[in-house]
Amino acid sequence: MENINAVIIGLLIPFVGTTLGASMSFFLKKEINHKVQKLLLGFASGVMIAASVWSLLIPALDMTTSAIKWLPAAVGFLLGIGFLLLLDNIIPHLHLNSEEPEGPKKSLKKTTMLTLAVTLHNIPEGMAVGTVFAGLLTGNTEISVAAALALTIGIAIQNFPEGAIISMPLRSAGASKSKSFAYGTLSGIVEPVAAVITIMLTSLVVPILPYLLAFAAGAMIYVVTEELIPEAQAGKHSNIGTIGVAFGFVLMMVLDVALG
Repeated sequence: MENINAVIIGLLIPFVGTTLGASMSFFLKKEINHKVQKLLLGFASGVMIAASVWSLLIPALDMTTSAIKWLPAAVGFLLGIGFLLLLDNIIPHLHLNSEEPEGPKKSLKKTTMLTLAVTLHNIPEGMAVGTVFAGLLTGNTEISVAAALALTIGIAIQNFPEGAIISMPLRSAGASKSKSFAYGTLSGIVEPVAAVITIMLTSLVVPILPYLLAFAAGAMIYVVTEELIPEAQAGKHSNIGTIGVAFGFVLMMVLDVALG
C-alpha cells in the first residue's frame, strides 16, 4: 500500500512542476528576463544530467545480471539518443535557441512548435518515472521509494522552467493568461500518461528494465545537449547558464545520494 501511494504521488509530482512553471504567465506581464531564463535552463540541464547518472544509469548497471555488465546500459543509452535524434528529424520543430521570427503571428507559430518540442521531450521523462516505479512495484531491491521520489522531484524541478518557457513567450506574443497557462500545463500531461502506460506493461518492462532506464537517460541527455545547454550558452552572459548547471547538478546529486 505504501508503494502504491508513493507511485500515485510520484506520477503527479513532475506534472505539478510543469503546472507551476506555466502559472508564471499569471504573475509576469512581460517575457521572462533573459538572464533568469539562462539560469533556469542551466539549472534544468544540471538536474537532468545528475538524474540521468544517479537515478537511471547507475541503477541500470547495478541490476544487470548479464556477463557483460555494461552492455545493457550502453545499448539502452545509445538507443535513447538515437530515438530522440530520429524524432527530431521526422517531426519538424524549432529548437529553443532558434531566432525569433518577427510579428505576433510568427511568434505564436514558433511558440506552438516549441510546445510540440517540449511535449515530445516529456515522453521519455514519463517513461523514466514509469520505469522506476514499475521496478519499485515488483520489489526490485535496487530501487527504493526515496530514490524513485528523488527522481520525480528532480524531473519536477527541471519541468518548472519548461512550463515557464512555453507560457511566457505565448503571453508576450499576445495570448491570454489562461491560454498561455493551458499550453504550458498541457505540455506536461504526457508525462504521467507515459508513466502509467509503462507501469501497465510492467511484465514486459521488468526483464528489460536496465535497457529502459538507460534509454531514458540517453533521451534526457539528448535534450540537455541538443536544446537546453545551447540556449543557455547562446549570446552574452553564458556564465550564468554554467552556474545554473553546477547548482542543478549538485542539488540532484544530493537528492539522489541522500534520499536513495
